[in-house]
Amino acid sequence: MDASSPILEYDPTPEAILMPRPPRLSVETPQYCVLTFFKDVLAELADTGRLEPVGAQNSEIGPHPLYRLMTEDGRAILVGHAGLGGPLSAGLLEELIALGIRRFMVCGGCGVLDASRAVGHPVILTGAVRDEGTSYHYLPPSREVAAHPQAVAALEAACRDRGIEYSLGKSWCTDAIYRETRERRERRLQDGCVVVEMESAALFAVARFRGIVLGEVVYSGDVVVPEAWDGREWVSRKDIRSFMFWLAVDACLRLN
Repeated sequence: MDASSPILEYDPTPEAILMPRPPRLSVETPQYCVLTFFKDVLAELADTGRLEPVGAQNSEIGPHPLYRLMTEDGRAILVGHAGLGGPLSAGLLEELIALGIRRFMVCGGCGVLDASRAVGHPVILTGAVRDEGTSYHYLPPSREVAAHPQAVAALEAACRDRGIEYSLGKSWCTDAIYRETRERRERRLQDGCVVVEMESAALFAVARFRGIVLGEVVYSGDVVVPEAWDGREWVSRKDIRSFMFWLAVDACLRLN
């Protein structure tokens, strides 16, 4: 890459011309936050009254509702949608951090780079290869960004206590789902990546820049291999998606 490329011009200045503004909540700000990419899970929990609407974030694609989830022991968790793609996900996270929240857990789905990985198998992300753009505005240029070790440990503990099998792994984080080429996939395998998705590098970078704890767990979805892409109907796996949400809730409450 040309050394003069703008993406390499990292600026660590904490103040920007436009700073994130916290959304207005109708309740006291919870200490914990779970972000999910599963709009269907949020809708069902809201319809059944399990989630209480308390505010919203906004973008050009519409409102992003925020909810409060109360646990049996009286703890409050802010719940919302994580957006789609690194720029939107990073922006939404920035606004929630501006509320003063310091403990975040994210759950979503991913493509797998190995066809033998079963649909629904949880992968706790230990880091991400930065094949995208947003993270470079938060951290100096490098190949990878690591997840917060405390968040990884919390997710592992939640999985162990539930008696479920899981994997630890690195993600290939990319902005371009239609440019996942054979050669690029092979390079990411050599980097040690086991899954591919679009947001983790940005989320991990924002978390490190702002000094907060954030982890992410994803479930194995479509198969991204040279022989043939296979969607495996991964977006319609309702039970798996619900399970992943509650796993993230469990892990989030374990953060100090």
